Amino acid sequence: KLRFVRNCFPHKGYLWNYGAFPQTWEDPNATHPETKAKGDNDPLDVCEIGELVAKPGEVKQVKVLGTMALLDEGETDWKIIVIDVNDPLAPKLNDIEDVERHLPGLLRATNEWFRIYKIPDGKPENQFAFSGECKNRKYAMDVVRECAEAWEKLITGKTSKGEISLANTSVPHSNDRTDAAKLNIPKGDNQPPAPIDPSIDKWFYISGASA
Repeated sequence: KLRFVRNCFPHKGYLWNYGAFPQTWEDPNATHPETKAKGDNDPLDVCEIGELVAKPGEVKQVKVLGTMALLDEGETDWKIIVIDVNDPLAPKLNDIEDVERHLPGLLRATNEWFRIYKIPDGKPENQFAFSGECKNRKYAMDVVRECAEAWEKLITGKTSKGEISLANTSVPHSNDRTDAAKLNIPKGDNQPPAPIDPSIDKWFYISGASA
C-alpha cells in the first residue's frame, strides 16, 4: 500500500526533499546522553532544502548545515538539515544561522511540521530535545559520525542487530555479505502506476499550527 504524508495546514506534503544518509544507523541499544532517549533503529533522516524537487531514489551530494532532535514516540530521531551542493544557494549556506538568514521561517516551519504531522493519524504530538533548538553544523557532523560508527558496528556484528537483516552484496568486511547471484531477486517488471486515493489531497487543520 502506498504511504502518503498528510497535509497539515498550511503545509502541503513535505517542505523539503526528504531522504536518508546511507551507512548510518540510530542505535536503539544506546541512549543519547543529551536527548535521554534511544535511537529509532533507522538510518539518519535528511531534509534537503534546495530549490529543486528531487526524484524518488535520486542520490544527491549535500552540505550538512545543522540538525534537529525530534523525539518521535519516545525515540531519538535526528533530522539533519542539508543543501544540495549544486543548488544556487549552496555557496551562501555554511551553517544553521545562514539558513535563517537566507530562508527566513523555514526552520520554524520545519519544527512545526515534525511536531504535528502524525496527529491526523491519531498519534500524539511529537516533542523535541533542546526545546526545539536547531543545532549547528559542527553538532550535526558529530551526529553523522556517531551514526556512521554505529552502522559500522552493526554491519560487522559488534552490536545487536535485533530483527534487521544485514544481508548485502557490497560491504567487504561484513560477515553477511553474499553473492548477488545467490539472492532471489525478482526481475524488473514494469507495472502501471498504482491508483492514488483522492483522500490524500485532504487538508487537516490542527489547533496550534501556525500559518
